[in-house]
Amino acid sequence: MKRLLIVANAPSANTRTLAEAVLAGAGSAEVDGVEARWLEPLQARADDVLSADALVLGTTENFGLLSGLMKDFLERVYTPCLERTEGRPWALYVRAGNDGAGAVSSLTRIVTGLRWREVQPPLVLAGDWDDAHRDRAHELGLIMAASLEAGVI
Repeated sequence: MKRLLIVANAPSANTRTLAEAVLAGAGSAEVDGVEARWLEPLQARADDVLSADALVLGTTENFGLLSGLMKDFLERVYTPCLERTEGRPWALYVRAGNDGAGAVSSLTRIVTGLRWREVQPPLVLAGDWDDAHRDRAHELGLIMAASLEAGVI
């Protein structure tokens, strides 16, 4: 069984909906050989990352950057995961009030140092809430899990 770890900041009902949608997509009936779980950034540890085969990171855009909790998570796992998770497939979604560019840039910069392998373009869900955001998050979870199961990533 392959493992997909979703580490997502969910400080609001909408961001919780997004994280749950990614998890639901990863757990779709179309995917059988992947175990997915979602952890908030404060709950996630280096051991969680080390035992995962792929990751989906979800953050809010705060002050034009990634959330402080996501940055904290990445700082805590950086050294223990450095050189031990090189090439780990990952994808990102950002719930953005603006354009999400700063959040994508700052998170990508950190993950580049870990030498993880981006396998999906960042999903930026900007502007007012739209139910299509949930659908796109669900699709991201499904694509990541199905790709992991198929050995594509």
